[in-house]
Amino acid sequence: MGAVMSMAKGSNAPVPTGALRVELGWRSGPGVPDADASALLLVAGKVRSDSDFVFYNQPVHSSEAVRHEGKQDNGGRVTDTLLVDLARVEPAVETVVLAASADGGTFGQVPDLYIEVRDAAQGTVVARFDNAGASVETAFVLGEFYRRQGAWKFRAVGQGYSSGLAGLATDFGITVDEPQHTPPAPQAAARAIPPVAPPVTMPPPPARPVTAPPPAPPTTPVRLTKVTLTKEAPSVSLTKQGGTSGALRVNLNWQVHKQFSGWASKLGRAVAQHSDLDLDLCALFELSDGSKGVVQSLGNAFGALHQPPYIHLDGDDRTGAVSSGENLTVNLDHKQAFRRILIFVTIYAGARSFADLHATVTLTPANGAAVDFSLDECTVPSTVCALALITNNGGDLIVQREARYLVPDRGVSPQRTVDHVYGWGMNWTPGRK
Repeated sequence: MGAVMSMAKGSNAPVPTGALRVELGWRSGPGVPDADASALLLVAGKVRSDSDFVFYNQPVHSSEAVRHEGKQDNGGRVTDTLLVDLARVEPAVETVVLAASADGGTFGQVPDLYIEVRDAAQGTVVARFDNAGASVETAFVLGEFYRRQGAWKFRAVGQGYSSGLAGLATDFGITVDEPQHTPPAPQAAARAIPPVAPPVTMPPPPARPVTAPPPAPPTTPVRLTKVTLTKEAPSVSLTKQGGTSGALRVNLNWQVHKQFSGWASKLGRAVAQHSDLDLDLCALFELSDGSKGVVQSLGNAFGALHQPPYIHLDGDDRTGAVSSGENLTVNLDHKQAFRRILIFVTIYAGARSFADLHATVTLTPANGAAVDFSLDECTVPSTVCALALITNNGGDLIVQREARYLVPDRGVSPQRTVDHVYGWGMNWTPGRK
């Protein structure tokens, strides 16, 4: 397939009303900041609510018309992908804005930034815009889909912001949870209000005013904070990020690159639907009382959230879709019960190795910043990958990116292989779903 001519800034092109893969791409390297794709669904130029913002911390729109699929790094060419199904966009929505934000620098430091729109079914490129000449910008509206006389078009926009994702989102009506706190009302004002005796009979009146509080926002503000683990910075403290209680959700989602998939093409079925591929998210745990075990779908060892091991596997998903994927939940209200937890993934069926499989791991605590990382390209015949190690360091939970592809010896199970490499010391017997 030949290269598609880049569109001029401000020009437009028709696009098919169906499923489209929107790829934000750039070239990585030393000193190049990370970038993130996002989308906003607009009515009269603004979002209807904060749920019309699709990005790494809010990956699926309620209509399922837009979803954030995640990052891939193919030999220094990095992409962050959105799936947009224009047929599912609600009739009220006139525009779907496609944006990029820089994480840890400016777009002047990001070489070869582009946005490409592909027909998701055919893989053909229907529009492309190369965003050249960036300098101090930390966010860009790169393009937008808009309705014109019943059909959809793509416009190359290239509008930059120096205020980052927060500034861009606020511009379109998003309420952003930034560390800006309203000063408390002066104490004197509260004391100046005379006390009112409660009524003896009759239904109670509305609560008496002390000071007029500001109206509560209609939705919880959107949190933009996140931590991306890399080889250079592989660990983070959940405590320092504010993730000290509530549920910690661990999500694995994946894509198959069918054009490069030697093993995939031999399956003889539509790999794009991932119908044959079955990945299992699992966790080895060791509790502070010395007990050890595994949470996995094999043998229906789904765990429990409110009793030991305080880890629960939500189900067994075979699609890799970002809306579901494979999910584990860890109860941080019992973090003192954990000594260490190893999150790993095995191939149960549908492939002989992780080659051509691109996966993203996201840990989302109920409080604090989300933690994410992607897996490197797999170059060994691996059927099991250690994803992340969570260790209790004096009450502080440390998340360490592992991303280690392991190759089991002949006749040795993936679980036993992980156990051996990490010195868990458990006895294993064959299991089945």
